[in-house]
Amino acid sequence: MQEQNRFALEQLQEERDRYARKEEERRQLEEERQQQAERERLAREEEQKRQQAANFTINDVSFELIFVEGGTFTMGCTLEQGNDCQDREGPAHQVTVSNFYIGKYEVTQAQWGAIMNNNPSKVKGDNLPVETVSWTDVQEFLRILNTQIGKHYRLPTEAEWEFAARGGNKSLGYKYSGSNNVDEVAWYSNNSDGGTRPVGTKQPNELGIYDMSGNVWEWCDDWFGNYPSTPQTDPKGDSSGTKRSDRGGSWYYDAEWCRVSARSSYAPDGRGHSLGFRLAMSQIATDNGNIDNK
Repeated sequence: MQEQNRFALEQLQEERDRYARKEEERRQLEEERQQQAERERLAREEEQKRQQAANFTINDVSFELIFVEGGTFTMGCTLEQGNDCQDREGPAHQVTVSNFYIGKYEVTQAQWGAIMNNNPSKVKGDNLPVETVSWTDVQEFLRILNTQIGKHYRLPTEAEWEFAARGGNKSLGYKYSGSNNVDEVAWYSNNSDGGTRPVGTKQPNELGIYDMSGNVWEWCDDWFGNYPSTPQTDPKGDSSGTKRSDRGGSWYYDAEWCRVSARSSYAPDGRGHSLGFRLAMSQIATDNGNIDNK
């Protein structure tokens, strides 16, 4: 009887120990779950803060930019472009870009008017992209804007533009910005009905950016020139030239010009009825870990 009692007590103790271990495992899992949930919450808050850092409202008109995490990509004529590549798109070469912001949408006529108090566009509409603006006109827009809000918005470099158009580090290798089907992402000659269309009405690309294929050509900051063959970091194009780069194709052009690697150029004082732009801004990390957006 004593042996049976001892055995029963041992079994009871083992059962208690198993229960205690399971409770400890459950407690640890719950603690890990809560810690992970807190990390994710903080990450979301940080991402939201980072995304909103470049956004602003002026004269009751809002501007929204997308944060683009820097990375390395192949710029120029890559395999998915097929036989559409032109000589100006080569040689394909490795490019590394730093973190930056770029406009979620092309600058609209309402946004242009909020800064410049005029509207040079041929086809009018607040939510249509501004067009018939020269590179020089855009520099004046940027000067006034930056004076008013105390930041340094600018045009994207051609490398930044293509990295963002390709989807950045989230790229799925599409021919156009966000799809291999041009009609899903672009207003171009076959579907535009002869004019610009409201921004953000086609499918966005992998980064959530709209209209990087089609609608209006977009000015870049660079002087237009031949690509180098060697790897580059944050390239800014030629140091001088006669034309500025523009990218993305437009409502007036065929699909081949809407490809992510397609390049064009225009005199900086030239104004075309399919020429517009989107904003960009650099992100620079300071020594103390804070972020300066410049």
